[in-house]
Amino acid sequence: MKTLIGGAIAAALGIVGISVWWKPFLQLLAGAAPIMLLLGGGLALYLGFDELKDTWKKEDTTFDNSVKPEDMDNYKKEIDELKDEIKTLKKEKPKKK
Repeated sequence: MKTLIGGAIAAALGIVGISVWWKPFLQLLAGAAPIMLLLGGGLALYLGFDELKDTWKKEDTTFDNSVKPEDMDNYKKEIDELKDEIKTLKKEKPKKK
């Protein structure tokens, strides 16, 4: 409730203040608008350039990871050979002294 009353009083004082100091308010607004546009434009440029750099990085990391069917058979054979080798190595454990 205190916030509501405080907000109403602040709004009323703001309206009175703007009506009393209308010309200085417009002068302040006229001086602040170009600065706000300059800062907002600079921020938009920075964010746009940062987004563009991110898309460049994504394009650089793309590569073709598809496997040809004839290579698939070779990989399967190699895997089977390695599995057999592992089995033989497990059987030939060295004796402890």
